[in-house]
Amino acid sequence: MIIRLRIFSFSISILLFVILANPLRAQDLPTQKLLPLELSTQAAMAAIKKCHDDGFKVSVAIVDQSGLLKVQLKADGAGPHTLDSSRRKAYTANSLRDSTHKYAVLVAQKPELQSLTRLNENILLLGGGFPIKVGGEVVGGIGVGGAPGIEFDEICASAALKILKADETYEKK
Repeated sequence: MIIRLRIFSFSISILLFVILANPLRAQDLPTQKLLPLELSTQAAMAAIKKCHDDGFKVSVAIVDQSGLLKVQLKADGAGPHTLDSSRRKAYTANSLRDSTHKYAVLVAQKPELQSLTRLNENILLLGGGFPIKVGGEVVGGIGVGGAPGIEFDEICASAALKILKADETYEKK
């Protein structure tokens, strides 16, 4: 009976140790900032509204830190191609960690970088995509497609970045 009691006590002690030690290990894990769905949806709507107010019918895509689609909205009357271009711009901006326009210009200036355009089928080096940076960390990307010129796509994307309280809104001065 005493042996069983000791084994039981020892087992309980081990169990308590494992339970109490587990939070200590979890504290060592890195944390990452996430884009909340509701805020992402509000941001995408802000971009759609800005473009609508300016007379443009666009699609907006927001991807998460992994480049996976978080939100995508297509304005009434926007062309079907705008869905693909907005998603690919968002993916590219997130993946390359900078404005898609910046990379488009860079590739045009330095032909040896043409292979960037063929990294994978999701890359689109065309203005209208920005990384979403919060607290210095890239947490996703936004892409707008369908306005008659990349500068208009970028203005609408900047409206979304304001809603997200992103570090940069890429507004032209």
